[in-house]
Amino acid sequence: MDLFTHGRSHQITQESPLANRMRPRTLDEYAGQEHIIGEGRLLRRAIQADQLSSLIFYGPPGTGKTTLAMVIANSTKSHFITINAVLSGVKQIREAIANAKERRDLYNQRTTLFVDEVHRWNKAQQDALLPHVENGTLILIGATTENPYFEVNKALVSRSRIFQLRPLTQNNLRQIAHQAIADKDRGYGKLNVQIDDDALEHLLDVANGDARGVLNALELAVETTDEVNGRLHITLAVAEESIQKRAVLYDKEGDVHYDTISAFIKSLRGSDPDAALYWMAKMVYAGEDPRFIFRRMAILAGEDVGMADPNAIQVVMSSWQAFERIGMPEGRFHLALAANYLATCPKSNSAFAFFDALESVANEQDSDVPNHLKDGNRDKEDFGHGKGYLYPHAFRDHWVAQQYLPDSLQGKLFYQPTNQGYEKGIQEQVARRREEQIEASGEWRVASEEVFTTGPVDRARDAWLARTVSQAGGNLGRQRDRLFEMAGVQRHHLVLDVNAGGGLLTWEAVRRAPEGGVWALTADEKRGEALRQLAERMGELERPFILIGSLSELPYLLELRGEPTIKFDRIIGRNLKSGALTIDNWQLKIDNLKGLLAKNGRLTLIQPIPRHTQRLYKLIDWTGYETLGEQVAIAEEAIYHDPTDPLVNWDEHDLGDRDFGDNVQIERQTEQRRLTQVHLDRWFSDGERSYGARLGLTAVDLEIVQGLYGRQLRDKVVEWETTVAYLLQ
Repeated sequence: MDLFTHGRSHQITQESPLANRMRPRTLDEYAGQEHIIGEGRLLRRAIQADQLSSLIFYGPPGTGKTTLAMVIANSTKSHFITINAVLSGVKQIREAIANAKERRDLYNQRTTLFVDEVHRWNKAQQDALLPHVENGTLILIGATTENPYFEVNKALVSRSRIFQLRPLTQNNLRQIAHQAIADKDRGYGKLNVQIDDDALEHLLDVANGDARGVLNALELAVETTDEVNGRLHITLAVAEESIQKRAVLYDKEGDVHYDTISAFIKSLRGSDPDAALYWMAKMVYAGEDPRFIFRRMAILAGEDVGMADPNAIQVVMSSWQAFERIGMPEGRFHLALAANYLATCPKSNSAFAFFDALESVANEQDSDVPNHLKDGNRDKEDFGHGKGYLYPHAFRDHWVAQQYLPDSLQGKLFYQPTNQGYEKGIQEQVARRREEQIEASGEWRVASEEVFTTGPVDRARDAWLARTVSQAGGNLGRQRDRLFEMAGVQRHHLVLDVNAGGGLLTWEAVRRAPEGGVWALTADEKRGEALRQLAERMGELERPFILIGSLSELPYLLELRGEPTIKFDRIIGRNLKSGALTIDNWQLKIDNLKGLLAKNGRLTLIQPIPRHTQRLYKLIDWTGYETLGEQVAIAEEAIYHDPTDPLVNWDEHDLGDRDFGDNVQIERQTEQRRLTQVHLDRWFSDGERSYGARLGLTAVDLEIVQGLYGRQLRDKVVEWETTVAYLLQ
């Protein structure tokens, strides 16, 4: 680049719009999108470590997609090439690829290609990139306002991490506006700009999460305001002139279009007129064709209202017809009328019965029309078609019981009236008439069901025994799945597993939060090292951070990692209350964990309740020893209600009263468990705290009990009950 070109480039930059001049240059200057580039997030770590893979940024205009790419360009050591998909084609792609190959071969330097508006490229243009992204010649960063799963080739999507950017908050926009006013090099810091609070709030409010909109309006306000006594004063009136109409994100062929109409229909279906009117207003405000809205309401009148209010379709069609005659803007009254009617009328989806009938036609053997229903005009005399048909109008109430379905479908039910609106009035009538028709037809047939068994008995027994062995793991898996369902872990979340153990929850968290980060704490050094060895097999950016120590040491461990202020979106854990932990110490633990939660964060725990575990005496048949059985039952219950034993002197009420309130769910689980001689030896060992010793029986009675347990339980598979509590805060 010569001096003239450099000078011209500098001049162009200085004369460019404020929104372009104020683009952040570093992560510290970047405002918003904390969910993907906040402290500890995967993308931030990747940028700082210069270990980027291919990325696609997806979000509304003005949320910082291009700006984030520029920040990456300033942070990476790779060669950075920028292409706008609107202005570039295959020629520019080939030039970028050739440049990347040359730099890789001559300088061993990677190349990052940023493609703005990547969805604008057709399939052939996107395909041209694919092999070079796949072999590492190029690292692709794409930016798009359209859903990449629909607008970008699946092959490129599958090789890229996708980050969704959200509209900026009022605080983000306020920060951006203040930066522009204060910056002396790129903004208006050299001018004495004073903006009234209400004027700034108007700009922020109407911009609707769009940083470019705020900066463009601010620029217009400053550039069109005269300086008085060395001061540029921007009032509310000036701000209102600079930006008058709220920017509403709505693309008639894009994601927002489909998402908004979906929200509208679901609001109607859910009988919420306020939400329905809001979403319809958003569509009308953005210029959606009202005929499209009427069409969707007409579909809903048949699909979701149906027989609960047969008048609904009449209201919609009449409103539609009135709109066609009157037009806008008065036609909006008829839009509102139809929407309000649909939102407030009773609902029934019984029309889906037709699709059940279609499925029956498609999947079942073709059935002949019953003889009495056939057309008898041509061959009634010769073939008897139509003979036996009963004319309903000749009977009382204009109805008579007779067969209408084919023989093979007698008793088949398609239409199921609901108890809503008009349909409620016909529900009993339909049911009664069906019963009469079945009785009158005399053709009710039930296919006999036979059970055939094949294969040797031992194989079935072995398969059953294999299932009993795996049920314990199955219960843990169900506990894990339920915990994550309650926690609501999202892909960008920071997750802390506070009692990682063998990693049951840790690895699921890694799968569910690939763009966030996972920290796993374990006090067991051997288990911690095992977790670290497993984590080493993963990529550096994807692996969880394994911390070895107690919960009280967690702040120190985070400080060692340089993350003393990190907050977690989700904290999860299993079996956090150990046997020796008192309830007071439990509550102290919970308080410490709450201090580590981010705003709107959740603490979700699984806690087994030893007090409610399986009782051994319930597994025994005490016939002939009833009195002894009662003694054992009383003694065993006393073991689990010992107020001095911290293992069992608490239950779910102690866990939830102060910290979790009503958000404690109890689940009793049953699994098949094989009992062996090892169990018996442990129960009846010589220790003072053994089960047998704590029964308090005489030596003779204890010998009888031990004999009963051995004969009835040794090498037997029993139903073993456990109880766990799910806690959510």
